[in-house]
Amino acid sequence: MDQCACALEMLGILVYAGAWLCALATTIMPQWLAMSTALLAIESYELGLWETCVVQEIGGMECRSYDSLLGLDHDIKFARIFMCISLALGLLGILVSIPGLYLVNSCGGQGGKRTKRILKMVGGIMGMVAGVLCLIPVSYVAHMTVLRFFDETVPDVVPRWEFGDALFCGWVGGFLLLVAGLLLVLSCVCLETPEPQHEFQRRYEVRSIEDSSRKRAEYV
Repeated sequence: MDQCACALEMLGILVYAGAWLCALATTIMPQWLAMSTALLAIESYELGLWETCVVQEIGGMECRSYDSLLGLDHDIKFARIFMCISLALGLLGILVSIPGLYLVNSCGGQGGKRTKRILKMVGGIMGMVAGVLCLIPVSYVAHMTVLRFFDETVPDVVPRWEFGDALFCGWVGGFLLLVAGLLLVLSCVCLETPEPQHEFQRRYEVRSIEDSSRKRAEYV
């Protein structure tokens, strides 16, 4: 097997696993949005997909889950659905890609190499789709936060939500999922490179042997 393709697939699966963990952390973290007020400087508020938290300067932190699913904002519902689908698709892509790795002894038989190539290709495409699904809710929440932050109809004294750490983590995770999927697909493309020169040389040698044997038979 080509060393370049082997290196690409190993790098791809490692980045894939790290990106999925990053997307998982983004989904769990309550720091999607953060807000601090001048009236109460010792406390700040954090908003996540599953709970809201109050953080105090002395080190205390109190979180509370949402009481009702129907009472959630459309942004939170939208982000929940997309992040869960992204995690499920990313995990499925990893499980599909692992049997297709060169170092994994699987898919034996006559069409084993072709099956491995297909598994890696499917896993890579799943990774890229999962990356897009991760970037969509993170970018959408960030976009809506910017619009609300610069809303001129809201008085300046009213506190506004700002970007939290989870948004940046989500951007990194989504981008790495895209990179991981692309690496796996590129490793499959490297394996599909034809070798016409060797095939042509073999046919030429066979034809030369046949011609020489025919000439000997005619001579005799």
